[in-house]
Amino acid sequence: MAFALAAILIVAVVVFTLAIRQKDLPEAVPPSPTAHLEERKKAIYDSLRDLQFEYRMGKLSDTDYAETKLDLQRQLAVVLAEMEKLQGKAENAVPTPAAPATAPGPAKPRPVAVCPRCSTEFFQPMKFCGECGQAMPSAS
Repeated sequence: MAFALAAILIVAVVVFTLAIRQKDLPEAVPPSPTAHLEERKKAIYDSLRDLQFEYRMGKLSDTDYAETKLDLQRQLAVVLAEMEKLQGKAENAVPTPAAPATAPGPAKPRPVAVCPRCSTEFFQPMKFCGECGQAMPSAS
């Protein structure tokens, strides 16, 4: 009888010790609103790196490389703009009125800089062209 009582007491102590109470758990970290965009940005950078490698290995023609790189750069610009927009909303937390859409479908971002040598468009200010290496004119 004493043996059974001791066994029950030991089991009760172990269960009580290992039981996790809801109030003892730390608060869950809220998910980042830009987490999915961070993953997409990483995937685009990986694709750009792989594209550069395949081009240097001679697997892509010049036109295929240029078209694919420009498409990936445009996708990256959209992702970065969306991340900045979400981060700006999180910092300001002031609602801003949405701009009226003039045409259906996603709006294409306008280029901020254009290379004077190869006419590559960039969606943020650059010191040098990412395509040909030409120094970009200053925006001042």
